Amino acid sequence: MNLNNSWGRIFALATAGGFLFFDGRALKMGKQPRQEIVPLYSTHSAEFRQAAGSLLGPNFIPGNNITTLVNGNQIFPAMLGAIQSAKCSINFETYTFWDGEIARRFTEALAERAQAGVKVNAILDAQGTQKMGRQNLERLRDAGVEVAKYHSGLWPDPRRYNNRTHRKLLIIDGKIGFVGGAGIADLWTGNADSPQHWRDNHYRVTGPVVAQLQASFAISWLKIRGEVLHGLNYFPPLANTGPYLAQAIRGGAHYENLDLMYLLAIASAQKTLRIENAYFLPDDLVRKELIEAAKRSAKVEIVVPGKKIDQKLVRLASRRHWPELIRAGVRIFEYQPTMVHVKLMIVDDIFVSIGSGNFDNRSVRLNDEANLDVLDRDFAAQQTHLFENDKKQSREVTAVELRGLHFANPFQQAAGLVAPQL
Repeated sequence: MNLNNSWGRIFALATAGGFLFFDGRALKMGKQPRQEIVPLYSTHSAEFRQAAGSLLGPNFIPGNNITTLVNGNQIFPAMLGAIQSAKCSINFETYTFWDGEIARRFTEALAERAQAGVKVNAILDAQGTQKMGRQNLERLRDAGVEVAKYHSGLWPDPRRYNNRTHRKLLIIDGKIGFVGGAGIADLWTGNADSPQHWRDNHYRVTGPVVAQLQASFAISWLKIRGEVLHGLNYFPPLANTGPYLAQAIRGGAHYENLDLMYLLAIASAQKTLRIENAYFLPDDLVRKELIEAAKRSAKVEIVVPGKKIDQKLVRLASRRHWPELIRAGVRIFEYQPTMVHVKLMIVDDIFVSIGSGNFDNRSVRLNDEANLDVLDRDFAAQQTHLFENDKKQSREVTAVELRGLHFANPFQQAAGLVAPQL
C-alpha cells in the first residue's frame, strides 16, 4: 500500500510548493539506469543467473522451501502460528498496521512472546501505522517489544519523511521467514470475497535464503537503532529444506536493486512475461522495455486493479500510458471482484519475483522494499496458476475505450504531473 490517500498526496505536494517532488526524487543516491538493457540471454540460462546474482546483491542460493499463502484466510494463521512458535527472536517489519481484529491478534501474539523472554524487534513505518491505535502500541512496548518507528514527521531532515519502509517481513528465530504484500489490517482478512477483503499473496520461507531476508531487516535495524543483530539467535545454521533456488533483494532510496531487477528480467523475457501488481505505474524506461519485449514476440500480460482500488490517482496516472503499451501488443486486464494487492512477476515460466515491490517510482526510488526472486519451473507454475485465475476474473482493456484518453480528463493530466511521487 502506498501513502494513505491519493488526493491527500496531491494536497501535500501542492502545499509544499513542490518541495517533496524535488527532494523525493533527490533521495535516490547515485545514477540509475538510463538506457534500455540489451537482451543477451534468457532467464533459463546460467548467464542470467550469474548476472542477476551478481548485480542484485545476494547470489541465488539452493535448498529453500516456499509455501504460497493466498489471502488472509491462509496468510494470517500461518504468520500467527509462527510467532507463537518463536523461541529466540522475532523480527517484524511492516508498512501497514491498522487497529482492528487482526491487529489486536498480532499485538497479543508479539506481546506474549516478548513476555516469555523472546527478543522481539519491530520496525513500524510512521506513516503507514498512524492508525494502529495507542493501545496496541502501548501493549507492545509494555510487554518488552522493541518498537522502532520508521521516519516520523519529527525527523530533523524532512526529506526522509518521503522515504517509507514498505516492506512486509517477519523472521522467526532466524529460521522461518515471511515476505509478500499483505499488511496487518482487517482489509486483508477473508478470501477476497468482497470489496472489504483484498486479494493478496504472501509466502512462508525456510532454508538458507532466510538469512538474506534476516539481513534486510538487520540492516534497517542498524540504520534506525545503531544496534547490530547477530549471533545464533538471529543467524543460526540453516539446512536445506526444499528444492527452490532463491535470492532476497532489497530496494530503497540507497539501493537500485528493485529497479535493476525489473529491467533485467523484462529484457530477458523471450516467450512470456506476466505481471500482476497493485500500483502499476512504470517509468519511461520500463515502459520501453515492456514494448520491446512485446515486439520480440514475448506474450506480455498485466493484471492490475480495476475501479476497486484504494489509490484512484495511481490508476488515473497509469491509464495515461496504456495506449502505447496496448498498441505494441501488451495485454492489460483490470481485476473486478475487489482490490488486488498482489505483487508478482513471472518470466518465461521459470523466473518469479514476489514481495512488497510495486511497479512505480515510489517503490523503485523512494521506499524500502523486500522481494524474493525464485528460479524454478514448479514454483513458476504455481504462481502462473494464481495469475491465470485472477486474469479470469478480470476485464481486458481495449485500445478503443482508451481512445482520446490524454484529453478526456483533467485529473489524468494532474496525475501525470505528480506521477514520480506516486
